[in-house]
Amino acid sequence: MLGHKGDLMFVHFRDSFAELNAIELKLERLGLSEYLEKTSSYLSVVELGLYESTQKTYAALADRGIEPFTEAWNKEIAGLLDRQREAMRPRLYPGIPPHRYICFYPMDRRRGEEQNWYMVPMAERARLMDEHGKIGRRYAGQVRQIITGSIGFDDWEWGVDLFADDPLVFKKLIYEMRFDEVSAIYALFGTFYVGLRLPGNSLASILSA
Repeated sequence: MLGHKGDLMFVHFRDSFAELNAIELKLERLGLSEYLEKTSSYLSVVELGLYESTQKTYAALADRGIEPFTEAWNKEIAGLLDRQREAMRPRLYPGIPPHRYICFYPMDRRRGEEQNWYMVPMAERARLMDEHGKIGRRYAGQVRQIITGSIGFDDWEWGVDLFADDPLVFKKLIYEMRFDEVSAIYALFGTFYVGLRLPGNSLASILSA
């Protein structure tokens, strides 16, 4: 890691919490663990934004006269999610990108008295997120972004992983997004962690330097 927040950051992508737990236990049993002090952790699952498809689905069900949250409605939604889950499997279960640098930070959406993201109508949230996404898409090829959801799993609502070969891209992307409406009004950011990819077989030489 760069900076004084820690020396090592372990990033693990696994298909289940059980597999993550197994990895955590293996790390605990390593001889190296005697020399490590945990300073932070973050648990989340990969999450995809589906505002547009959700709106279309809800509208289509309403046109067919299917009432929300009825048995028929729940069955249609479950079928849609199954189809989307299969189509988007590569995005739901990604490998760690091979880029040299990583930037991780957690974030929330405001839900206070004056600004509350969860009280904004879905159509407006979809518009805001579409505009927000356009900024990220301008950096396609320079940075890989993986969004994870952590509501119910950790202290923040989302985790953001950015991977790039040029760390200055992190600054450019995040600065530009500061002026985006959804970020400027509704976003709260946690601590930022930046790391440099380290091959496992070079760890001993780094620690003994």
